[in-house]
Amino acid sequence: MKARFFYWLKIYLGFSSKESRGFVLLIPVLLFLVLCTGILKEIRNANAEDFHIQYLATLDSLQASGVVLVGSPNPVFNPQDTIITKSNTKQLDNLNRIPFAEADSVTLQIVPGIGQSTASRIVKFRENLGGLHSKSQLTEVYGLKPETIEAIWEYFNFSPGIFKTIKINQVEVDELSKHPYFSYAEAKVLVAYRKQHGDYQSSEDFLKIRIFKQEWIDKISPYLDFQ
Repeated sequence: MKARFFYWLKIYLGFSSKESRGFVLLIPVLLFLVLCTGILKEIRNANAEDFHIQYLATLDSLQASGVVLVGSPNPVFNPQDTIITKSNTKQLDNLNRIPFAEADSVTLQIVPGIGQSTASRIVKFRENLGGLHSKSQLTEVYGLKPETIEAIWEYFNFSPGIFKTIKINQVEVDELSKHPYFSYAEAKVLVAYRKQHGDYQSSEDFLKIRIFKQEWIDKISPYLDFQ
Protein backbone atom coordinates (compact mmCIF):
# COMPACT_ATOMS: atom_id res chain seq x y z
CA MET A 1 0.00 0.00 0.00
CA LYS A 2 2.79 2.35 0.97
CA ALA A 3 4.81 1.48 -2.10
CA ARG A 4 1.78 2.01 -4.34
CA PHE A 5 1.14 5.43 -2.77
CA PHE A 6 4.75 6.52 -3.39
CA TYR A 7 4.52 5.18 -6.93
CA TRP A 8 1.38 7.25 -7.50
CA LEU A 9 3.11 10.40 -6.22
CA LYS A 10 6.04 9.75 -8.52
CA ILE A 11 3.98 9.02 -11.65
CA TYR A 12 1.17 11.58 -11.34
CA LEU A 13 2.81 14.40 -9.39
CA GLY A 14 6.39 13.94 -10.45
CA PHE A 15 7.70 13.71 -6.88
CA SER A 16 11.10 12.22 -6.22
CA SER A 17 11.50 9.68 -3.42
CA LYS A 18 12.70 12.42 -1.05
CA GLU A 19 9.82 14.74 -1.99
CA SER A 20 7.33 11.91 -1.55
CA ARG A 21 8.58 11.22 1.99
CA GLY A 22 8.39 14.93 2.81
CA PHE A 23 4.85 15.13 1.47
CA VAL A 24 3.78 12.17 3.61
CA LEU A 25 5.22 13.86 6.70
CA LEU A 26 3.41 17.08 5.80
CA ILE A 27 -0.06 15.47 5.67
CA PRO A 28 -0.43 15.05 9.48
CA VAL A 29 0.63 18.67 9.98
CA LEU A 30 -2.04 19.88 7.54
CA LEU A 31 -4.67 17.72 9.20
CA PHE A 32 -3.64 19.09 12.59
CA LEU A 33 -3.97 22.69 11.38
CA VAL A 34 -7.42 22.00 9.94
CA LEU A 35 -8.48 20.39 13.20
CA CYS A 36 -7.15 23.32 15.24
CA THR A 37 -9.05 25.78 13.06
CA GLY A 38 -12.29 23.92 13.70
CA ILE A 39 -11.63 23.76 17.44
CA LEU A 40 -10.83 27.49 17.65
CA LYS A 41 -14.00 28.30 15.73
CA GLU A 42 -16.07 26.28 18.19
CA ILE A 43 -14.38 28.02 21.13
CA ARG A 44 -15.12 31.47 19.64
CA ASN A 45 -18.75 30.55 19.05
CA ALA A 46 -19.08 29.23 22.60
CA ASN A 47 -17.53 32.42 24.03
CA ALA A 48 -19.82 34.59 21.90
CA GLU A 49 -22.86 32.65 23.12
CA ASP A 50 -21.75 33.00 26.76
CA PHE A 51 -21.21 36.74 26.27
CA HIS A 52 -24.68 37.11 24.76
CA ILE A 53 -26.24 35.25 27.68
CA GLN A 54 -24.38 37.46 30.18
CA TYR A 55 -25.46 40.56 28.23
CA LEU A 56 -29.11 39.55 28.37
CA ALA A 57 -28.78 38.76 32.09
CA THR A 58 -27.29 42.22 32.69
CA LEU A 59 -30.19 43.87 30.84
CA ASP A 60 -32.69 41.90 32.91
CA SER A 61 -30.89 42.93 36.09
CA LEU A 62 -30.92 46.60 35.11
CA GLN A 63 -34.60 46.50 34.26
CA ALA A 64 -35.38 44.75 37.54
CA SER A 65 -33.57 47.53 39.43
CA GLY A 66 -35.74 50.19 37.80
CA VAL A 67 -33.41 51.37 35.03
CA VAL A 68 -35.30 52.31 31.86
CA LEU A 69 -33.55 51.04 28.74
CA VAL A 70 -34.04 53.12 25.63
CA GLY A 71 -32.71 52.89 22.10
CA SER A 72 -30.23 55.40 20.80
CA PRO A 73 -31.96 58.56 19.49
CA ASN A 74 -29.26 58.88 16.88
CA PRO A 75 -29.81 57.54 13.37
CA VAL A 76 -27.12 55.66 11.50
CA PHE A 77 -24.07 57.81 10.88
CA ASN A 78 -23.54 58.75 7.28
CA PRO A 79 -19.91 59.82 6.60
CA GLN A 80 -21.10 61.82 3.60
CA ASP A 81 -22.85 64.20 6.00
CA THR A 82 -19.55 65.45 7.40
CA ILE A 83 -17.55 65.97 4.23
CA ILE A 84 -16.17 69.48 4.50
CA THR A 85 -15.90 71.74 1.50
CA LYS A 86 -14.69 75.30 1.43
CA SER A 87 -17.38 77.91 1.92
CA ASN A 88 -18.37 79.80 -1.20
CA THR A 89 -18.06 83.55 -0.52
CA LYS A 90 -20.34 84.40 -3.46
CA GLN A 91 -22.92 81.96 -2.11
CA LEU A 92 -22.80 83.62 1.32
CA ASP A 93 -23.42 87.01 -0.32
CA ASN A 94 -26.68 85.64 -1.75
CA LEU A 95 -28.05 84.45 1.59
CA ASN A 96 -29.78 86.05 4.54
CA ARG A 97 -28.19 85.08 7.86
CA ILE A 98 -31.23 83.97 9.84
CA PRO A 99 -31.09 83.04 13.54
CA PHE A 100 -29.90 79.50 14.15
CA ALA A 101 -32.94 78.94 16.37
CA GLU A 102 -35.16 79.37 13.27
CA ALA A 103 -33.17 77.02 11.03
CA ASP A 104 -34.93 73.79 10.09
CA SER A 105 -33.58 70.54 8.68
CA VAL A 106 -33.90 71.90 5.13
CA THR A 107 -32.13 75.25 5.52
CA LEU A 108 -29.31 73.69 7.56
CA GLN A 109 -28.28 71.70 4.51
CA ILE A 110 -26.92 74.89 2.95
CA VAL A 111 -23.87 74.39 5.21
CA PRO A 112 -21.09 72.36 3.53
CA GLY A 113 -20.74 69.01 5.28
CA ILE A 114 -24.35 68.82 6.48
CA GLY A 115 -26.70 66.39 4.78
CA GLN A 116 -30.28 65.44 5.51
CA SER A 117 -29.58 63.04 8.38
CA THR A 118 -27.11 65.37 10.14
CA ALA A 119 -29.49 68.31 9.77
CA SER A 120 -32.26 66.23 11.31
CA ARG A 121 -30.03 65.30 14.24
CA ILE A 122 -29.14 68.95 14.86
CA VAL A 123 -32.78 70.05 14.87
CA LYS A 124 -33.86 67.12 17.04
CA PHE A 125 -31.08 67.85 19.54
CA ARG A 126 -32.02 71.54 19.73
CA GLU A 127 -35.74 70.84 20.12
CA ASN A 128 -35.27 68.09 22.71
CA LEU A 129 -33.08 70.38 24.79
CA GLY A 130 -35.48 73.28 24.56
CA GLY A 131 -33.03 75.64 22.85
CA LEU A 132 -29.32 76.38 23.11
CA HIS A 133 -27.58 78.75 25.49
CA SER A 134 -24.08 78.21 24.06
CA LYS A 135 -22.54 77.50 20.68
CA SER A 136 -20.41 74.79 22.26
CA GLN A 137 -23.48 72.64 22.85
CA LEU A 138 -23.42 71.63 19.18
CA THR A 139 -20.34 69.54 19.93
CA GLU A 140 -22.75 67.12 21.62
CA VAL A 141 -24.53 66.34 18.35
CA TYR A 142 -23.53 62.89 17.15
CA GLY A 143 -21.32 62.90 14.06
CA LEU A 144 -20.95 66.70 13.89
CA LYS A 145 -17.30 67.66 13.40
CA PRO A 146 -15.73 70.86 14.77
CA GLU A 147 -15.09 72.10 11.24
CA THR A 148 -18.77 71.75 10.38
CA ILE A 149 -19.81 73.58 13.55
CA GLU A 150 -17.56 76.50 12.61
CA ALA A 151 -19.11 76.54 9.14
CA ILE A 152 -22.62 76.73 10.64
CA TRP A 153 -21.85 80.14 12.13
CA GLU A 154 -20.85 81.44 8.71
CA TYR A 155 -24.41 80.86 7.55
CA PHE A 156 -26.49 81.44 10.69
CA ASN A 157 -26.53 83.91 13.56
CA PHE A 158 -26.45 82.62 17.10
CA SER A 159 -28.16 84.14 20.08
CA PRO A 160 -28.81 82.21 23.31
CA GLY A 161 -32.45 81.26 23.67
CA ILE A 162 -34.18 78.68 25.85
CA PHE A 163 -37.80 78.25 24.75
CA LYS A 164 -38.71 75.27 26.92
CA THR A 165 -37.93 74.86 30.62
CA ILE A 166 -38.67 72.17 33.18
CA LYS A 167 -40.69 72.94 36.31
CA ILE A 168 -38.27 71.12 38.57
CA ASN A 169 -40.55 71.30 41.63
CA GLN A 170 -43.44 69.66 39.81
CA VAL A 171 -41.89 67.29 37.29
CA GLU A 172 -41.91 63.53 37.83
CA VAL A 173 -39.12 61.06 37.09
CA ASP A 174 -40.35 59.78 33.72
CA GLU A 175 -40.83 63.25 32.28
CA LEU A 176 -37.55 64.62 33.63
CA SER A 177 -35.57 61.68 32.25
CA LYS A 178 -36.78 62.48 28.72
CA HIS A 179 -34.55 65.56 28.67
CA PRO A 180 -31.18 64.80 27.02
CA TYR A 181 -29.23 66.15 30.00
CA PHE A 182 -30.92 63.91 32.60
CA SER A 183 -30.46 60.17 32.89
CA TYR A 184 -33.20 58.14 34.54
CA ALA A 185 -31.01 57.62 37.60
CA GLU A 186 -30.27 61.35 37.97
CA ALA A 187 -33.95 62.22 37.56
CA LYS A 188 -34.91 59.64 40.18
CA VAL A 189 -32.46 61.09 42.72
CA LEU A 190 -33.55 64.70 42.10
CA VAL A 191 -37.25 63.92 42.45
CA ALA A 192 -36.73 61.72 45.52
CA TYR A 193 -34.68 64.42 47.26
CA ARG A 194 -37.34 67.05 46.49
CA LYS A 195 -40.09 64.89 47.93
CA GLN A 196 -38.07 64.26 51.06
CA HIS A 197 -36.66 67.75 51.68
CA GLY A 198 -39.11 70.10 49.93
CA ASP A 199 -38.98 72.29 46.85
CA TYR A 200 -35.72 73.47 45.34
CA GLN A 201 -35.12 77.20 45.58
CA SER A 202 -32.28 77.33 43.08
CA SER A 203 -29.81 75.06 41.33
CA GLU A 204 -27.42 75.59 44.23
CA ASP A 205 -29.66 73.28 46.25
CA PHE A 206 -28.46 70.43 44.05
CA LEU A 207 -25.04 70.70 45.70
CA LYS A 208 -26.64 69.32 48.86
CA ILE A 209 -26.95 66.08 46.92
CA ARG A 210 -23.24 65.44 47.12
CA ILE A 211 -23.03 63.07 44.18
CA PHE A 212 -23.64 65.86 41.63
CA LYS A 213 -20.75 67.92 40.28
CA GLN A 214 -20.88 71.69 39.85
CA GLU A 215 -20.12 71.33 36.11
CA TRP A 216 -23.23 69.22 35.58
CA ILE A 217 -25.37 71.58 37.67
CA ASP A 218 -24.21 74.55 35.58
CA LYS A 219 -25.06 72.60 32.44
CA ILE A 220 -28.66 71.85 33.40
CA SER A 221 -29.51 75.09 35.23
CA PRO A 222 -30.61 77.11 32.16
CA TYR A 223 -33.34 74.55 31.49
CA LEU A 224 -34.91 74.60 34.95
CA ASP A 225 -37.81 76.66 36.28
CA PHE A 226 -37.87 76.93 40.09
CA GLN A 227 -41.22 78.72 40.34
